[in-house]
This record gives sequence, C-alpha cells and structure tokens, in this order.
Amino acid sequence: MVPGTTFPQATEINAMFNESTFRRFVKKNPHHHMPFYARPSGSRRDFFRTLGAAGLASIPLQAQVVKGQSVQTQNTAKNVIFILLAGAPSHVDTFDLKMTNGITPGTFNSTDLKGVAWNTGVFPKLAGQFDDIALVRSARAWAAQHTLSQTWVQIGRSPAAVLGDVAPNMGAIVSIEKKGERTAGQIFPTFLALNSDGAIGAGYLPATYEPFKFAPNAAGLPNTTNPDGAVRLEAKYSLLQGLDNPLRVNSPYGDPMTDFNAFYQAARGLMYNPAVDKAFKYSTADAARYGTTTFGNALLTAKQVLEANMGTRYIQVSLGGWDMHNNIYTTQAGQNSIFSLGKVVDDALSTLIADLKSNGQFNETLIVMMGEFGRTVGQLSATAGRDHYLQQFVFFAGGGVKGGRAIGTTDAAGARTAEFGWSGERDVRVEDVEATIYSALGINWTNIRYDDPFGRGFEYVPYANEGLYKPINELWS
Repeated sequence: MVPGTTFPQATEINAMFNESTFRRFVKKNPHHHMPFYARPSGSRRDFFRTLGAAGLASIPLQAQVVKGQSVQTQNTAKNVIFILLAGAPSHVDTFDLKMTNGITPGTFNSTDLKGVAWNTGVFPKLAGQFDDIALVRSARAWAAQHTLSQTWVQIGRSPAAVLGDVAPNMGAIVSIEKKGERTAGQIFPTFLALNSDGAIGAGYLPATYEPFKFAPNAAGLPNTTNPDGAVRLEAKYSLLQGLDNPLRVNSPYGDPMTDFNAFYQAARGLMYNPAVDKAFKYSTADAARYGTTTFGNALLTAKQVLEANMGTRYIQVSLGGWDMHNNIYTTQAGQNSIFSLGKVVDDALSTLIADLKSNGQFNETLIVMMGEFGRTVGQLSATAGRDHYLQQFVFFAGGGVKGGRAIGTTDAAGARTAEFGWSGERDVRVEDVEATIYSALGINWTNIRYDDPFGRGFEYVPYANEGLYKPINELWS
C-alpha cells in the first residue's frame, strides 16, 4: 500500500471531541469500568420483538468478519518496536523534565533543545538524536495500578471491560492484519516479544498470532538443531506427517489440533536455518555497543530481526524496574534509579536509532516507548521516591514521525496537561496511541471483527467508530 491509504467504506469519521465532550462521553459510556456481568441483557421475548420487522436482515452483515469506517491512514511504517517501561517511569525526571528547586538533581543538566527541556545528564546520547524524536507530554493513563495498566497499554482497552479478558495484544492484531503480506520464505514469527514473559497474547484470536517470547542471548535461539542431525530429523518429521496429518491438517478435532500443526510447521522452519542464527545471535562487541545489558541485547536482536526481513513486523520489548517508590535519585551501585535505568535506555535506544538509520530501516520502523503511567510530582515521598500518578509521556521516533519537538505541555509541576497540542483537544489516552500505531502501519483503526466469542463485535480501538479515539496525526505534520 502507498502512503495515505483510504479504506473504501461508507461513512467518514467527522466527529471532533474536545475535552469536555470527551468527559461527557466517558461519563455516559463508562467503558473503562464496565465488567462483563454488567453487560446489557434482555429476555428471549425481547430478542424476537427486536428482530421483528427487520427479520434476519441484520445477521448477514456479520458474515463480513471485518468492517470499518472510511479512514485515511498514515501508512508510513512497515514495522513497530513497542518498548514497555514496566513499573512506570517518572515523567518529570525523564521525558517531561521539571526542575524542582531543592529536589531535582542538578546533574540532570536541563538543556533547552528547540524549546523542549531535556535531561541531558541522564540521556546525553538521545539528546544528540533529538531531531529524530517526538515526545507526547499531554498523555494520561486511566488507572494507576500496575497489572491493570500494563495490560491496558498492550491491548488498548480496559482489561475490566466486556471483552478485556479475550482482547488480543496490539501485536496480535498487527499479525493477523499483515498475514496476507507474508511471503513463502518469511519464516520468522510476525509478533516477537523480547524480555517480555508477561506480554499479553493473542486473546481470542487463533494461537498462530501469539507472541513468540524469547530472552535474547549471544547463543541465539535454543533447540534449533537435533541431536540426531538434520538428515535424521527430516526423516522423522516426514514420518510424523504421514502418520497423523489427517488428525492435524483440517483436523476433525477442531482448532486446538490445527494450532498444534501450525506450531510444528513454524518450529520446523526455524531449525537448521542460517537466517535464524544471523538474526538471533550476536557478538560481544555488538552487545557492548548497546550497553551490555539485557535491554540492549533485546534492542540489538530487534534490529537484526527486522534487518533479516523474514516476516517479523511487531516487536515488544520490556524493561522493568521503574517502580521507584524509594531512593529514586540514588547513585548506589546495584540499585535501580533514574540514573541507572536511564543510562540503560540511553545507551541501547540511541544505538538502535543510529543503526536503523544506518541500514535504511529507521523511516519504516516506528518506535514507541512508554510506561503504564507516570509518578507523583514535586516533593519526594518520605522514602525519597515517587508514587503512582496518572500523567505520563509517550516517546515516538522513526516511521516517518517528525522529530525535534514535543506535542502538548504540562503545568509547571508536571501534574496536569496545560496544552493538549493535538486535534483531539484533550489528554492523549492509550487508545489513541493504539490508533496511532495501527494508522502508521496502514491498518484501519476503526475496524470491528465479528468473530469474537461473545458475538458483540471486537473493535480494534474501542469507540473509534464514534470518533472518540483516533491517531495523533500531528506526529507526522
């Protein structure tokens, strides 16, 4: 597809919600708090009365599995690297820097970069790449609870909502949407989760779209050879196909056996394949360039996997340790702090950006980095830390994003949004980030799938058809 892809459906989204309208909508439609048991219900008599004159006319509409509004996507990115800073980093100490007298360390060395305050003391390498970075500072989380919000930022909706328990990770949606673009030789998983054991999976979608979870190491992927050798393995694998293909291919036992067959085929494709070793193994020297950390190794692997062009389109990378209730500014070795984890991010992410620019993949790879929420502002707590807080940042780079700026501003303390900075005229929510990711990849964010287990219709982005959530198009303008 080409930039500016238009999906030829019937209706244009033209609703423009400002902050007050948005709050009224949320109050009227409490979608972020509604549990499954609170769903609308009716009797059998009500069902047939409603069906009435319409008869079964509405039912064939759901035979079309995916429907959406007519929207124009950015369609500037081919790949996504989504970085989850688990534990929630302090926004006022990182990418929405606020220098509080007597509190903020002077070693942060606040520097004005094109009117944007930057923590040069912690992120000196990224400061040199500011022209490629766009910060959204008008972002706000829905909840300040780790498990809930970490899931929320991966599925783009409340986990407590009606379809929350079966909602797929954004990476799974990308995987199913991009399935038709895979070529026969592309044997890597479409959705890769690095250092992300807690990554949300494919939800109600087939297991084919689950994330491939892996903790990178220099030795590469394990179990890609067999003790009996390649020739003997092929003979055994062929025997297996002859014996039980009828039970696994178009299986009479349903999806579970079909899923097992897909796993067999995917695993077999990764064995004795030189492309796998090249993408998943790395040298000590390369690891050092990325900081010789588990996070650096993950970004190095992400770079190599995308460089291989073997079908991976969405990579989630997690870096935990940001839950800094205590000693947030400590410089003591072995303890997590803004200084220690900030250096990990600065070393690895700056090298990733440089490498993607060097190999020509930066403009086609959207990098999104965020936590599940932010942290309290102003004075530190009694334990010299910062507690949970809703205001947060979102970091964007690559994928055609125009860098060297911040979208939105917060007040002097960083407590609330002062200027929204985008057409939504309200705080940016994670649902908007989700819509932005889909739009960048040329995916219609208003799509609704009618194959969900409850038959309700699964919206890629909740309420997007009403115009409530939408992409942050200002990132490209």
